[in-house]
Amino acid sequence: MVGEWLALPVAKAAGSKTIGDAISEEYLYPVAHRLISRCDAILRMPGESRGADLDIEEGKKKGIIDLLRPGGDP
Repeated sequence: MVGEWLALPVAKAAGSKTIGDAISEEYLYPVAHRLISRCDAILRMPGESRGADLDIEEGKKKGIIDLLRPGGDP
């Protein structure tokens, strides 16, 4: 599950016009982080992504493992 799959429709319903506008920022990360609290693990795909990095940090706070790096950062 990708947090944006849940957050984007919510942000749009709240009036967001584009990713990165104030309304989308108000919803994207909080919705993703609420979703993470329901997960047993996170699979962080390779590539640069500020949002994915924040998701991993949020998961670490909750004791959720990253399946590609179960022991931590490479």
